[in-house]
Amino acid sequence: MKTSQRLTQFFSISVLLLCVQTALAQTAYVSNEKDDTLSVINLDTYEVTATIDVGQRPRGIILSKDQSKLYICASDSDTVQVMDLSTHQIIKELPSGEDPEQFALHPNDRHLYIANEDDALATIVDTQTSEVLAQIDVGVEPEGMAVSPDGKIAVNTSETTNMVHWIDTETMQLVDNTLVDQRPRHVEFSKDSKVLWASSEIGGNVSIIDVASRQITHKVSFKIRGVHPDKVQPVGIKLSDDGKYAFVALGPANHIAVIDTKTFEVLEYILVGRRVWHMAFNADQSLLLTTNGISGDVTVVDVAKMKAIKSIKVGRYPWGIVVKSQ
Repeated sequence: MKTSQRLTQFFSISVLLLCVQTALAQTAYVSNEKDDTLSVINLDTYEVTATIDVGQRPRGIILSKDQSKLYICASDSDTVQVMDLSTHQIIKELPSGEDPEQFALHPNDRHLYIANEDDALATIVDTQTSEVLAQIDVGVEPEGMAVSPDGKIAVNTSETTNMVHWIDTETMQLVDNTLVDQRPRHVEFSKDSKVLWASSEIGGNVSIIDVASRQITHKVSFKIRGVHPDKVQPVGIKLSDDGKYAFVALGPANHIAVIDTKTFEVLEYILVGRRVWHMAFNADQSLLLTTNGISGDVTVVDVAKMKAIKSIKVGRYPWGIVVKSQ
């Protein structure tokens, strides 16, 4: 083989390998509540590669289904911003109602359900037309929002009313309420849409709710050696795809709890950063990333070892986090 042919072959293979590495690269996006920015983290190197200015007080962030766009709750700007992830440019702002905090995207990749904390409303917006489809009266200080994987039900939590509110996604009407413990913050559906997990920050526990009956079937409380019970304040929840584990962020307790979803036993408490808010898995769920508001960092947890392996400094008061795997 001639030298020129070898060089051509070498460069072709190099380009191919680079393309494969790029395709496999995963990126985490973190909303920094006090800095009005997003931190961008390369999960191959655990380094912050960019800091992007966004609206005021960004909190909840979610990806579109194809991971080409990022939706950002800019709470103090009273808008939901839409970012093109190929350019990191804001391409649209959606009407959101006042003080959007958390939201959830319907499986149709079009209808966005938004909690408006100041207005006691849940707003539904069509992301394609920017039309407000409905505004639904819920409890006082709505925050948590989730849509079932089968697309049939949306739920919202109200911090002051201490309820989970059930919304029929076809009629866009409130159909039921479930009373939970004090200050519910976050809700998460199981993959089969049959079970809902709801955290109660001041109640210090998590309620497990049967979706069909909308009744609480179990409650899980937490006790960490050396941590005062008042500091155990559950907020974010993530459920593993294999159905085995629930991970719960315990706020100023500075730990996440690992729960067996069959027995509801707390298997482990993992020490992370200060004032842990929310979490996100990487693509294969081998890693769990936590946002730690007071310490201003992200903790990387090895899921198999149930152990924190890395801390990454980001902006002030990191709140929401997602991982882009494409």
